[in-house]
Amino acid sequence: MNAIIGVCFAVNVVYAQTAVTRDSWFGIDKIKHFFISAFIESVSYSALQAANVKRRPALTGAIGVSAAFGVARELHDRRTPGNHFSYRDLTWDALGIGAGAAMLKRTAR
Repeated sequence: MNAIIGVCFAVNVVYAQTAVTRDSWFGIDKIKHFFISAFIESVSYSALQAANVKRRPALTGAIGVSAAFGVARELHDRRTPGNHFSYRDLTWDALGIGAGAAMLKRTAR
């Protein structure tokens, strides 16, 4: 999980000069990215657990599903007029995934 956060931070440092000025680090959009990523991860984990997948593979799969949704959303934004690809959004997605994983790792069953 630290690797995901590290990669997102490194990408942000590299692309900081090209960031769109209206894309701030903090705002309602970033909170949405954080919580939606954690929510998608939680639902994916629950679905995998319901399918009798063991805990560790279920958590790994849920992290992958949530990360895929975040990247797919940013790719969609890049192709949509008036929107832009945001590494800051991906960073908040990664933080939400990390928080969700930390909570799910401590759940019973």
